[in-house]
Amino acid sequence: MRDYYFERECRTPHSECYAIEAEGNEIGRVDIHFTASLAYATLCVGENLSDEDTRDLIGEIDEKLVLTTDPFREDFVVTVWAGREAAVYSDEDFSEDEEDEEEEEELEEGNGHRA
Repeated sequence: MRDYYFERECRTPHSECYAIEAEGNEIGRVDIHFTASLAYATLCVGENLSDEDTRDLIGEIDEKLVLTTDPFREDFVVTVWAGREAAVYSDEDFSEDEEDEEEEEELEEGNGHRA
């Protein structure tokens, strides 16, 4: 079994999100949501993670993250998404696009010289 490392990215009163690392590489993320009697998780991993490794990882998530927060839960339901990372977006990415568009508009309206 691999050694998994979980780094919390955010936390609310009823949920937590973690990046998952194994052998120094980020291999996925898990979002966990707690209700009065159940814990739900969405687990996103790479498409090359085997079914056995996925089950081991779910066991580690349950033991290290869920049971430490809610030891009396009735069930732990996990939805697994396997695929590849397409991109990561942030507000900064979109603000740069808006600035580029504004510059283009200024060039089209003016005499071709930047102000």
